[in-house]
Amino acid sequence: MAGRGDAWPPGVSPARHDASSIVSFSFSDLSVQAVGCQRWRNLLFIHWPVPAAELRRLVPRQLDLDLYNGQAYVSLVPFLVAESRPLGFPRALAARFLEMAVSVARVLYGLPYFPAVMSMRNEGRRTEYASRRQGARDAQLDVDWVLGHPVGTAHPGTRDHFLIERYNLYVRRVGAIYRGRVRHGPYPLREVTVEHLSETLLGAAGLPAPIDSPFYHHSPGVDVDIFWLERIGSREPHSVAPNLLSRRRAVN
Repeated sequence: MAGRGDAWPPGVSPARHDASSIVSFSFSDLSVQAVGCQRWRNLLFIHWPVPAAELRRLVPRQLDLDLYNGQAYVSLVPFLVAESRPLGFPRALAARFLEMAVSVARVLYGLPYFPAVMSMRNEGRRTEYASRRQGARDAQLDVDWVLGHPVGTAHPGTRDHFLIERYNLYVRRVGAIYRGRVRHGPYPLREVTVEHLSETLLGAAGLPAPIDSPFYHHSPGVDVDIFWLERIGSREPHSVAPNLLSRRRAVN
């Protein structure tokens, strides 16, 4: 199966790919009209702690790093986009493809994806996923996992919630920073056992090889509303906090 996209560490993206970081709070402003919808399925979250200094050099200077208790993380998230279409388009015309990490349709946002050949094989509770970036020798992911029992959703304030429930991304275009937002319910989570993992995507993104072992989450999926990019003015704070967004909406 042909796929689109490649590795973006949720929480940060390399500046040389002209992208930036994600902040972790939900977008629930019902007055803003979505422009598209997607169905994300069979998501495996793979997380590593990394030195903040290594991420700082890859993030646009206009933005601060998003840390949890002072610790920076990078994540890979392979999954299936079971349906992707602009709002109002019939499902018969929806696209279906595999993705890696942040899944926001390239056709909407023009994000810095790389073409890749991806495959996902499901057999009962077991999934085998493979990705090879086209034209690159050292940008691949092979991972096999087996699902366990449902475990509910991540609790706000926990590291799990910080790493999983991420609704905003930022992208840089010609020096300007734009914010893109998605809206969906909390991820339902399941126990997961990763039987095999081999990757070179972090190195291809300019990150050092992780020292610590990864840890994992899995979600069967969510249905997602996608919102258009909005330019953030020069007066916007470096870190966009929920209370500041609420204050900005109240003024508007």
